[in-house]
Amino acid sequence: QVQLVESGGGLVQAGGSLRLSCAASGRTLSSYVMGWFRQAPGKEREFVAAISNYGVTTYYADSVKGRFTISRDNAKKTVYLQMNSLKPEDTAVYYCAADRTSYDPSTLLYDYDYWGQGTQVTVSS
Repeated sequence: QVQLVESGGGLVQAGGSLRLSCAASGRTLSSYVMGWFRQAPGKEREFVAAISNYGVTTYYADSVKGRFTISRDNAKKTVYLQMNSLKPEDTAVYYCAADRTSYDPSTLLYDYDYWGQGTQVTVSS
């Protein structure tokens, strides 16, 4: 089992940057594919980015491709989401998630077994 705690959210102007962190405790982080999801008010939780166990493979939602970068440091048990060129439509609660069974990064919410509590990102226009 793994526990996940997100940090790094906040208020930023459009065009700005934020870096989210997801600190894991418990089982070795390399045991998991890791993902970031987000949920805006009144909308369903959606996929943002995912990374394979050792960081070789990454997937991104079309809406963030070229602007966001997911990375991981298994030794530090931390996953990152670097967000650049932020837009007001990126405003949401961002969640970190761990998938213990997939070999490739999954874009599907139900493939993830463990979730953090979320961190709020607000982008002002």
